[in-house]
Amino acid sequence: MAGWTDSHCHIQEHYTGDSASPDSARDVLERAVSAGPALEILERAAAAGVTRVVCIGTDLTTSQQAIALAEIDGLPVDVLATVGLHPHDASTGTRGLREMVEGSRSDRLVGVGECGLDYYYEHSPRDAQLAALRDQVRLAIDADLALVLHVRDAFDDLFDLLETEGVPARTVLHCFTGGPDDARRCLDAGMMVSISGIVTFKNADLLREAVASVPLDHLLVETDSPFLAPVPHRGRPNEPSLVPVVGDAVASLLGVDPDVVREATARNASNVFRSSDPR
Repeated sequence: MAGWTDSHCHIQEHYTGDSASPDSARDVLERAVSAGPALEILERAAAAGVTRVVCIGTDLTTSQQAIALAEIDGLPVDVLATVGLHPHDASTGTRGLREMVEGSRSDRLVGVGECGLDYYYEHSPRDAQLAALRDQVRLAIDADLALVLHVRDAFDDLFDLLETEGVPARTVLHCFTGGPDDARRCLDAGMMVSISGIVTFKNADLLREAVASVPLDHLLVETDSPFLAPVPHRGRPNEPSLVPVVGDAVASLLGVDPDVVREATARNASNVFRSSDPR
C-alpha cells in the first residue's frame, strides 16, 4: 500500500539556510543530512507514513538545492524535485532556468515551478509575473515536465495566458484556495488540485466547499512546509510529517476513509510527476 505523498514542500530551506549557493548545494545538503536536523525532518515524515515528497524550487538557488537533495542516496523518504521562479521574484527574470532543466540528467527532476501569478502581494509587477509565467509554461511543455502553479487573486489572467500558451498535460494548481467555481475551471482545464493545511483553517469554508466538489482522481495533498501548518499545529513550522493531517481533513470532507485519500493522492502524484513507487 502506498504511503502519503507530500506533493509540495520546501524542505531544502530547512537544510541550507540562506548561505548556500547553487554551486555548493550538494556539499551543503550532504553535510546537513549527516549532521542530523535535516535527516530528523525526513525521519519524522517516514514515521508518520510519508513515503515521498516533492521538493519545490522557487529561484535558481533553491531549485539547484532541490535537485541536489533529491539525488542524495539513503534518505528515509523518496525526494523528487522541481525548478522554478516564484511570482514574488518574477522581476529577476527566468534566465538560467531553461539551462538548468536542459542541462540536468537527473531523473529526480520532475517539474517546472513553483511559478504563477500573485496579485495579492504583487511583489513583482504584473507584466513581469506574466512574462515569467509564460516562459515557464513553455519550458514545461518543451521539456515534458509537470507544471506547478501558484495563483492568488489572478485566476482570470492565468486562464487567459493558458488559453494562448496551452495547458501542459500534467499541471498542478498548488495550495488551492479558491471556491467551487475556481475548482471547476481548474478541472475543466485538466489540472490537478493540490490541497494544503489551509483546508483546516477556521475561515476556509469556501475552500472546504470546493474540495468536496473535486473528484479523487484530480486531488493532491501537500504541506507547503515550512509554511501553513494545519490545525491543531498552527504557530509552529510545518513539515512533511503533517501531510496526513491534511489528508484526514480532505477525507472527512469527501466522506471516505483517509486510506482512500492516501492511496488516491499517491497514485495521482505518481501520474502527474511520472514517478514510480518511492525507491
